[in-house]
Formats: sequence, C-alpha cells, structure tokens
Amino acid sequence: MSEFPPVHGVEHRYVEAGGLRTHVAEAGDGEPLLLLHGWPQHWYAWRGVMQRLAGSRRLIAPDLRGFGWTDAPLGPVSPDVFARDLIALLDALELERVDLAGHDWGGYTSLLLAARHPERFRRVVAISTPHPWVRVTPRLALELWRAWYAVVVAAGVVERSTSLPASFIRRDGVPQEDVAVYADRLREPARAAVSTRLYRAYLATAASALRGARPAPRTSVPGLLLIGEHDSAVTPRLAAGLERGGDDLRHEILPGAGHFVCDTHAGVVADRLRSFL
Repeated sequence: MSEFPPVHGVEHRYVEAGGLRTHVAEAGDGEPLLLLHGWPQHWYAWRGVMQRLAGSRRLIAPDLRGFGWTDAPLGPVSPDVFARDLIALLDALELERVDLAGHDWGGYTSLLLAARHPERFRRVVAISTPHPWVRVTPRLALELWRAWYAVVVAAGVVERSTSLPASFIRRDGVPQEDVAVYADRLREPARAAVSTRLYRAYLATAASALRGARPAPRTSVPGLLLIGEHDSAVTPRLAAGLERGGDDLRHEILPGAGHFVCDTHAGVVADRLRSFL
C-alpha cells in the first residue's frame, strides 16, 4: 500500500476490533511480539527493530487509537483506553498469549496490560516511560520540570502546529525525513485533537499520583524497563520503586541514549528484546 512509508518486509492491513478500525504493520514469522509506539509517533518507530527481528518473530505493530492510520473517533484517550483496544485487537487476531514491548505511552500501556491481563502476556519490555507503581518523593518531584511539554500539548498546541512534536523528536538526532513521517500524520485535525485529549488525561493521572492514588495491581509477568541515560522526558530516577509492581521486574539504563531510542538505537533495542524475550 503506497499510503504507508516503505519499510522492507513490512505489510499492512486494517483490523476491526472492539469497534475501532486499527491499522496494523506486520513482519516476520515465529512467536508473536506486539510492539506499541508512543507520542508523537506511530508504527514506523519500530521499523529498525522489525527489520532486525523479522527473521525469528512475528512482529505486530499497531497504530494506537488516534495515531498513524488507526481511526481517531471522538471520546477519551488514555492508557486505559489503549489497553482495552489492544485486548480487543489480540482477540480479533486470535492471539491468546504474546510477548509485548512498548515505547513511551506504548510502554506505560504495556505495563498496565501486564498488570491487568497477565494471562495474555509472556514477557513485557517497557521503554522510555514511567511505570505505574511510581511513588512521588521530594527528590522525584524535582524532576517534574521535564514534563513541561505535557502542559503545552494539553493546551492544544498540536492542533495549531506540528512544530513542537517535530522538534521534540528531532532533538534526539532523528533524521528530518523520518521526523516528517511522524509530523505529517498529526496535521489531520482529528489526530491533532487526540494529542490534546491524551495529555489532558496525563495531567489528571499525574495529579492523582501526587495525591497518592492507588497504583496498578502487581503483575506476575516478567518485565524489563529500559530508560535512556540522557532521556530528557523520562528521568532514569523514575525506575525507582519498580519492584513494587512485581517480583520479576527489573530495569536497565541505556548508555548514551535519549528518549526516542527505537529510532536512534534500534540495534540496541533489538538486542535487549532478543535477549530478554
């Protein structure tokens, strides 16, 4: 299909699941691995990882609700909504149990899925994201400045211009031609509005965390959290307390990496996935 950016070996289709028309990029053959992107991206963020793992895995990279080529209906957008969509997608694909990896919002959603539906996932890798069992401390509160962009996006800036999300990706060294692939999809008004609703939900969730809201349930799924050493959005300090989420969770810092590691360090990410999964 010419409407999608070309990546060797990747095929595309649409799947009706849970009332949502979801775009899915797929490659390879073998045990299934579900790959979830973050903001402000779509399936294309996994292109380098998919090319490296296609020889041993069936790789399934959907666009989350409102992103990429998946439908962008009106209504709430949050990790809870993403999680429901993805369980419906697995049911539609007739996949009972898969491995799971996610970046940014996809990473947080991956951990929620592992906590709420452990019977559906063998192992989970979350990348460049806080975890759902964070406990806010005075030291961690000093890092809240990193979330400045969330306030701006929640105010609707993406509905007026894609310059902020484009610059957000570009500062990690992602080539301009790839930045354009992401930014172009955000120019559709319905998709730009999804960013606004998503970050309003984020601010509400962050406020609940500051008030000491009950965290996600513990998970029995083995998990790995990866955070870049120089991630400007997600401080490595957010890995603290991961053990509260389960007995088989651990974290690693990726030396020299920023936030968009699936773009800039695809080989490292693929190696970590290969060894952990």
